[in-house]
Amino acid sequence: MGIFSRLAQLIKSNLNDLISKSEDPEKMLNQVVLDMNNQLVEAKKQVAASIADEKRLAKQFEQEMAHATEWERRAMMALRAGNEELAKEALSRKKEHDQLAETFKDQWAKQKNAVDQLKKALRMLNDKIEEAKRKKNVLVARKKRAEAQKAIQETMHGLKDQSAFETFERMAGKIDQMEAEAEAASEIQEEYTGDILASKFQSLERTAGADEDLTALKRKMGMLPPEEAPPVRAETPKRVEAPAPEPAASQTEQDELAAALEELEAEQQQEQRKAGR
Repeated sequence: MGIFSRLAQLIKSNLNDLISKSEDPEKMLNQVVLDMNNQLVEAKKQVAASIADEKRLAKQFEQEMAHATEWERRAMMALRAGNEELAKEALSRKKEHDQLAETFKDQWAKQKNAVDQLKKALRMLNDKIEEAKRKKNVLVARKKRAEAQKAIQETMHGLKDQSAFETFERMAGKIDQMEAEAEAASEIQEEYTGDILASKFQSLERTAGADEDLTALKRKMGMLPPEEAPPVRAETPKRVEAPAPEPAASQTEQDELAAALEELEAEQQQEQRKAGR
């Protein structure tokens, strides 16, 4: 093989590889379905033309049969008129039309058979195209799913790079350091400017609360005996105190009460006198 042949083969293989890589399956499938639809349209036109030919042959056969019948009628008419020569000529013309009718009949039968085959092939082609459309939709869905899976795998592969996670860890460490420094500054500020005694008691309360929570958790887990109930205290009988004596009425109230009694007795005596009358 010469150098130019090898070079041509190399160029051809590279071109085929580029074409294969540039092919989009979805676009190719759409184009194939479009081409098949165009082929179906052309096939329908051909079948329609064949059907038209069949109908034309059938019509020609009927016409020739009608001409043969007409020339037979004319021959009979010539015989009735006593003209045998004219009857022979009419029968000769009838024979020509019979032969043509037979030819058209044969062609019509063949064309009808061909049309039936074409119709059957057209239905099969239409079914194939419909099946191709359904397969195309399935293949397009599979292609999109494969693309999504590929994108996910590429994303996951990119996440395997530890530099991104190391950056997160480093930033988290810096934030922890900033929070610790802020808490330390706050404690220093409170230590030197706030109430030291109150701060000590707050620290003691926090420690005591943690100890109490730990003890309660140990009792709940059965690591310590349950807490004893406090002893019931005997109730001491309450002393019943005598009601305090009512304060003595003032002198004015006593005088008013005496006057009211005298007035009441006077009214009763007056009523008794009226009753005695």
